[in-house]
Amino acid sequence: MMKLAIFVLFILHIEHSFTEFTTEDCWALGFNKANLLCSSCDQLSRFNLDVIKEHCKECCHQDESITTEKKYARAVLEVCTCKFGAYPQIQAFIKSHRPLQFPNLQIKYVRGLDPIIKLYDKDGTLQETVAIEKWNTDSVEEFLNTHLVPEDDYLRTNMI
Repeated sequence: MMKLAIFVLFILHIEHSFTEFTTEDCWALGFNKANLLCSSCDQLSRFNLDVIKEHCKECCHQDESITTEKKYARAVLEVCTCKFGAYPQIQAFIKSHRPLQFPNLQIKYVRGLDPIIKLYDKDGTLQETVAIEKWNTDSVEEFLNTHLVPEDDYLRTNMI
């Protein structure tokens, strides 16, 4: 009986090791998965907060020391219009001609949400969420130019 209990605990530990917390799980623990860097979790020991370090590591993104630019098929910029006053640069981006440059960008209004960009692969699976509340219009445009795959212009590619 004791061996069975140890085996079950071992399996649960392995299963836990390979699962990643969802955005909601992290939020419930007090972490914002969208902009938490793992280097921040490493700093918790300095403040005697080792007790939450493991959960922090489950919610963080690896710091990128090498600039490898990932490309995504589609992006959704989500924001609440009631927060436009707090984020005038994001409002300026949305209301300008700039979003028209990105046919694979969707603007979605979500009540109460601070501005974020969700990045999706070609299969429509969410790959990354980025908090953009401190960005200006140029930063948003540069980010989308860097990380979105250019939409194929079928009129040009199918010319005879």
